Amino acid sequence: MEILVQKFGGTSVESYEKMNEVCKIVKSYKEQNEELGLVVVVSAMGRKGAPYATDTLINLCSEINENPQKRELDIIMSCGEMISGTILVNMLKARNIDAVFLTGYQAGIITTSDFNNAKIIDIKPKKIKQELENKKVVVIAGFQGATEDGEITTLGRGGSDTSAVAIGKALGCNTVEIYTDVDGIMTADPRVEPDAKVLSCIDYEEVFQMADKGAKVIHPRAVQLAKSGNITLAIKNTLNQDSKGTKICLKCRGESIEYEQENSLMTAVANKDNIAQVKIKTSEEVFTEILNEIEKKNISIDMINFFIQEKSFVVEEESVEELENILKDFNTQYQINKNCAKVTLIGDKISGTPGVMAKIVRILSKSNISLLQTSDSSMTISCLVNKDDMSKAVHAIHNEFYLK
Repeated sequence: MEILVQKFGGTSVESYEKMNEVCKIVKSYKEQNEELGLVVVVSAMGRKGAPYATDTLINLCSEINENPQKRELDIIMSCGEMISGTILVNMLKARNIDAVFLTGYQAGIITTSDFNNAKIIDIKPKKIKQELENKKVVVIAGFQGATEDGEITTLGRGGSDTSAVAIGKALGCNTVEIYTDVDGIMTADPRVEPDAKVLSCIDYEEVFQMADKGAKVIHPRAVQLAKSGNITLAIKNTLNQDSKGTKICLKCRGESIEYEQENSLMTAVANKDNIAQVKIKTSEEVFTEILNEIEKKNISIDMINFFIQEKSFVVEEESVEELENILKDFNTQYQINKNCAKVTLIGDKISGTPGVMAKIVRILSKSNISLLQTSDSSMTISCLVNKDDMSKAVHAIHNEFYLK
């Protein structure tokens, strides 16, 4: 039996009207191929502020207890996907499409006991396969699973993407479709860069870099899972079925799939704000101890530049207070510059093309943008700028490198 996994995000199931569009998509696939086994993974309804969104459910506990227990948080957070899933099943049945709902645990998703950020250990898809054999559309709650002894867990931000790809891998799928509220992955955030274009195809590593550098496209864990299973991810718009969307696959540039950026150095520009720059003046020995404490506190650092006299890196602003406590404990001299943003040029040809950094420096200077710090890898060049300059920097880099 051919099996297809489709994941619908929060904006795709936020209302009855949106869920009706989901039902149309499911019905269309079943009409085209009656033998197709269809698995639908759903997120909670809507985003922050919506009655059953994950953040809303969290607030029910955090408003009465500033430090709610992680175990109980997972229980209440898991309710969001259960609500959207059961509603969707009833809508499908009302349209004469036989369907059944499964929680993550019922679907066989076994996880670690790391509440709020569990990792998938195994998937035992026996129940899913049984329901597919009974010709049912199987709707599964994303973002959740359970430990071996039945403790409900959630998978962290972007967990529904991870659920869908993991289920697809367990079922031997070639493709997993991710439905959202945009036409696909774009060359930049369209809210920041109005000239951003939809990419028809992108490599796993490139999209992983985009997600890692701040682009809200698909969770990096889901991309890693897809790559390990050689699964093609198709990013589609629930409300625009005429759009071809974006395919994420291995070495798609060498395949017959049309690739708009085939001759371009740049694949995309990603941006991330609420970043703080940290500069520390201390000895190597003391700095090593500081790094050990940073690791213990699980503080993520990026854009690391180490010199004899000074060490600099960036952290997310939410980690600044905890970081400052560490630095004060070591009585070290430091400077923290808040209100920064990271703008990253991404493309797999960057490492083999000379003069890219020089060109970036020139165009930012021409746009009167102060370059605070840089870092690079084989396919990325990241620039730290003032937050107020972020949009201008994205536009300058996108305009300079897109299709040039």
